[in-house]
Amino acid sequence: MTSALEQLASTGAIHREPMNEAEYQGLVASGRARLVDSAREELTKESRFDLAYNASHALCLAALRRSGYRSSQRYVVFQVLPHTLGLGPDVWRVLDKAHRVRNAGEYEGFLDIDERLLTEVIGAANRVLEELEGL
Repeated sequence: MTSALEQLASTGAIHREPMNEAEYQGLVASGRARLVDSAREELTKESRFDLAYNASHALCLAALRRSGYRSSQRYVVFQVLPHTLGLGPDVWRVLDKAHRVRNAGEYEGFLDIDERLLTEVIGAANRVLEELEGL
């Protein structure tokens, strides 16, 4: 039986690449550090969002790399969470939304961050970290 990740690789959305332990550990360490900093309330919510988003991306990429794949598109690492860590739409949809908000800020100059989204992104990133630590 073909796995969901293998099927996705056949479309070109991701490709096989052996896991590199040093890269994996570096991504997890980077994600963990940024996630800690994202909770610093003295920072602006825009800075906290940037930290939380980038923490979640590093952690989700670590999960994909641990599975032996790499993506050429940033958003894919969020969408494959059901296959890399068994996390459902309550996590990956939040991170997908954060990706869209991040892109609007990066490419259109419109960064609209509210406390609810910030809290949800930090929570989702923490869930990803918990799953990685449980492996």
